[in-house]
Amino acid sequence: MADFKLEKHEDGVAVITWDAEGRSMNVMTREAFADVEAMIDDVLSDDAVKGIVITSGKKDFAGGMDLNVLAKIREEAGDQPAKALFDFTMEGHRILRKLERAGLDDKNKGGKPVAVALPGTSAGIGTEIALACHRRFMADNPKAKIGLPEIMVGLFPGAGGTTRYSRMVGAMAASPVLLEGKMLDPKKAKSASLIDEIVPADELLDRAKAWVLEAKDADIVKPWDQKGWKMPGGEPYHPAGFMTFVGASAMVNGKTKGVFPAAKALLSAVYEGAMVPFDTALKIEARYFVNVLMNPSSTAMIRSLFLNKQALEKGANRPDAPDQTVKKVGIMGAGMMGAGIAYVSALAGIEVVLIDQEQANADKGKAHAEGILDKGIQRKKVTEDKKAEVLGRINATTEYEALSDCDLIVEAVFEDTGIKAEVTKRVEAVVGEDCIFATNTSTLPITELAEASTRPEQFIGIHFFSPVDKMMLVEIIKGQKTGDRAVAKALDFVRQIRKTPIVVNDARFFYANRCIIPYINEGVRMVKEGVEPALIENAAKLLGFPLGPLQLTDETSIDLGVKIAKATKAAMGDAYPNAEVDEVLFWLADEGRMGRKASAGFYAYDDSGKRQGLWEGLAQKFPVADDQPDLTRVQHRLMMAQVLEAVRAFEEGVLEDIREGDVGAILGWGFAPWSGGPFSWLDIIGAAKGVEICETLTAKCGERFETPKLLREMAESGARFYARYGEGQAAA
Repeated sequence: MADFKLEKHEDGVAVITWDAEGRSMNVMTREAFADVEAMIDDVLSDDAVKGIVITSGKKDFAGGMDLNVLAKIREEAGDQPAKALFDFTMEGHRILRKLERAGLDDKNKGGKPVAVALPGTSAGIGTEIALACHRRFMADNPKAKIGLPEIMVGLFPGAGGTTRYSRMVGAMAASPVLLEGKMLDPKKAKSASLIDEIVPADELLDRAKAWVLEAKDADIVKPWDQKGWKMPGGEPYHPAGFMTFVGASAMVNGKTKGVFPAAKALLSAVYEGAMVPFDTALKIEARYFVNVLMNPSSTAMIRSLFLNKQALEKGANRPDAPDQTVKKVGIMGAGMMGAGIAYVSALAGIEVVLIDQEQANADKGKAHAEGILDKGIQRKKVTEDKKAEVLGRINATTEYEALSDCDLIVEAVFEDTGIKAEVTKRVEAVVGEDCIFATNTSTLPITELAEASTRPEQFIGIHFFSPVDKMMLVEIIKGQKTGDRAVAKALDFVRQIRKTPIVVNDARFFYANRCIIPYINEGVRMVKEGVEPALIENAAKLLGFPLGPLQLTDETSIDLGVKIAKATKAAMGDAYPNAEVDEVLFWLADEGRMGRKASAGFYAYDDSGKRQGLWEGLAQKFPVADDQPDLTRVQHRLMMAQVLEAVRAFEEGVLEDIREGDVGAILGWGFAPWSGGPFSWLDIIGAAKGVEICETLTAKCGERFETPKLLREMAESGARFYARYGEGQAAA
C-alpha cells in the first residue's frame, strides 16, 4: 500500500492524502516521493481537475524525512556518496518545483492552485512541502507545531525550505525558524508566515478546497517567480542586506563557536542563494546540504540525536518482560528532585503520592508543580483546566499508608545511606509485594542501598538530572541483584514521562557523573597549575560545551564538589588522585564562595545574582603563569578527561551500549553535541589519533590519561567503535 493516495472529487478538486502505513507519524521515503510525483503529473494533465489539496490521514501532517533513507543512499553509492546524495536532493527539488509551478507557463498563466491542509504538527520535509504549496491552512489545534528543526540534529532544511523561507521573509526574520529550529504553534506560525490561515479543525479540508476553487493565476505565482522580485530585508550587496548578513554571521559564530557545520552551511546557502535566480539558489542549497551530510560531524549528530535516541526511547535495551506501565507512583521526599519527579509524572497522566516528613514540605513540593504550570499559563502553553487536571493527580501527604496501591516508588530523600535505608524499610512495610522500589541517587552505590530491601531483585537506581522538568536524560542503574522486571519497570516509566533512558551497571558515580567529575576536576586542576581561567573556560566553549568546567562547578555548587571529594577520598584512601583539585575547591569553600547559589564562586556576581565574569581574587591565591599552554592542549585535556572515562566505563561493563554512552553524554551534560558523543568523536578522529593524544597527555600530565587497553587494541586493528559495537554489542 502506498503512503499517499489520490482522490478526484466531483467539484474538480484532487485531494492527495499522506497516510504512511504502519507509522504513527508520516515520514518521507524515496518510494513515497516518486508516488507523489506520479500523482502530481496525473492531476496536472487532467482537465477535469481544477486544483489540488494535500493533507494527512493522521492527526499530524508529517515528522520529516526518514533519515535512514540518507544513510542507505550513502551505502548504495559506493565510492561516490556525495554525487548520489546530490542527485537525490536535486530530484526532490525538481518534484517540489513541479508542484510549486503547478502547470504555469512562461507567462505565469494556466496553473492549478495547490493548497495544503495541516491537521496537526508538521516538521522537516512536511513543512518544506507546505512551503512549496500556494496556500497553507492549519487546524486551530493548540497541540500542533510547525517548523524546520533539522538544525537540531546537525542538518539544515535541504529540500528547498532554506531557500523558500528565507526568500519569503528575509534572512533576519527566517533565523529563529532556520537557525534555531523553533517549532511554532499555529498563531506564531501565522505571524512568521509559515502558514496563511488558521481554521477550525472540522472545516480544514473544506476551507482549503474552497480556496482552490476560487484562486486565480496571480494567487499561485510565488514572489520569486515574478518580475522585479527583491529579497525582503535587502540582498547581500544592498546596504540593509549587507548589515543583515554581517549580523547573522556574528550571531551564528557567537552561538555555535564555529563547531556546528550545519549552521555555517545554512547561512552560506542563504547568502549565496540570494544573489542568483531561484532555481540556481536551489542548486546552491543542495550543494551545501550534501556538504553537511558528508561531514562526519553531521553523520555523528544524526546517529546520536536521532537514530540512537529514538532506538533507546523505543526500548532498544528493554528486557523481555511484560508491560510495566506505571499507574500510580509514590515519590519519597518533596525537595527539588522529588517535586520535579512528581510534576513530570503527573503531567504524563500518572497518579502521584508525594510524601515528606512535614505536611508543609509536601505542600511546597506540590506548589513547585503549580509554579511550573503557572509559567505555562503565562506563556499560553497551559490552560487552567490542564493545570487543575495535573495538580489533581498529586496527593501531597505525610501518610505512608497512601502508598499501599502504588506500583512504583521513587525515593528522592537526602544522599545519606542511613536515611535511605530507613525510608526503604518503611515503604516496603506498606506497599504490595510486586511494587518496584527505585532510589534517585547520583553517587551512592545501588547494590549497597539495596541491602536495606527485603526484595533486592525489585530494587533499582534511577538518576534524574536537575531540573527534572527540563533535562531529558534519566540514568537507570542496575544493582547486582536487580531483576529484569525492575529494569523494564524503570524503562517503561521513563518513557511514560517522555524522557530518554540509558541503562548502566552499578559502579562508583555510575556513568554520567563518572565522566562529568573528571571534566570539572581537570579545569580546576589547571587553575592550580596557573593556567589562565578564561583560557580554560573558552577552550571548553570552543569545543561546543555549553558551560566551561569552572562555571559548571559554580552552577552545581562548590560545597557539593567538596562533599563528593571527601566521600571519594574516604573510599579510595591512598589511591585518591585529586589533591590538587581539593586545594582549590576547599579554599573557595572556606572563603564562603559556594558558587551561584551564594553569588560567589569561580565567578563574581552582582546583587541580583547575575554572573559578571571570572573572580579576580582567584589569581591572588593561584597566580596565572607567564607560560601558558596552547589552546589545543587545554582542549585535549578537557575532552580526554571525559572520553577516557566513557571508554573505561564501556571496557569495564558499567556501560553496556555505546549508543547509550553517546546519547547520555549529550543529553546528560551537554558533551560537544557536534561530535555525536565520546565514542562518535573517537570514530571521527580515529582510535590511533586518540592513542596519540593519550600518550602525549600521559607524558605531560600523568597517568590519569593512560590509554585504555580497548582503545589501544582498536588503534592497532584500525577498528571503529560504531563498526564494531554500533548495534548494542557489549565490549566483552
